[in-house]
Amino acid sequence: MDRVSPSHRPSGRNAGTQRWRDLLFLHWELEPSVLRPLVPAALELDLYEGRAFVGVVPFLMRGIRPPWLPGPGLDFYETNLRTYVQRGGDDPGVYFFSLEASSWLAVQAARVGWGLPYHHARMSGADNEGQVGVGDTLAYESTRRASQVSFQTRCRVGAQLPQPQLGSLEHFLLERYYLYNVRAGQLHRGQVHHVPYPAHSAEVLSVDDGLVAAAGLPGVGTRPPDHAHYSPGVDVEVFSVAPVSP
Repeated sequence: MDRVSPSHRPSGRNAGTQRWRDLLFLHWELEPSVLRPLVPAALELDLYEGRAFVGVVPFLMRGIRPPWLPGPGLDFYETNLRTYVQRGGDDPGVYFFSLEASSWLAVQAARVGWGLPYHHARMSGADNEGQVGVGDTLAYESTRRASQVSFQTRCRVGAQLPQPQLGSLEHFLLERYYLYNVRAGQLHRGQVHHVPYPAHSAEVLSVDDGLVAAAGLPGVGTRPPDHAHYSPGVDVEVFSVAPVSP
């Protein structure tokens, strides 16, 4: 499978720019048979050595704006719940079960414009513009306004890691550039572009995750994650979501 080409910048004008800061990547390993019923039939699970993963990623979004909008852009917290998929043995990417955002405007824009399953939530988290040191403790919280589904965690930042190498678990989990969703029965795909994540190890001090249970995987988010990473962040170009040809 080609895991390099998706990281290349698409040609043409982007649909917007963003700055992603203070990202925490929590991952749980699952049997593929548990995840398969929750993923659209048009997509296949992307496995690492036969293992499937579900991830929760809280972070701070800064300077969100389309290319035609002047000014500093929109800032808000986001937390996404995801798994990893492919299409026809290629095009590895992310499938989102849900996304939380602290901005009502961002939720409406993403639902209408991109067809992504965003939820408006009360949220708090790291706000350090990536200026976090080894040993620092970060906390993230999110509660959906409509249903009270919640997530909270505390973590300690560990040592900086070498840039993930192609074929490593870190590269598999972190370096994802395609996103998929289904709108009106049609598979769609979008793309983001950024430099590889600068990554640290992370120690999870506590976690209570109702997002995973709300997606149909009860019990997963109440146990410690199998893998945890922190990144101070990257600057991102976002490209439009478009239908995928059969």
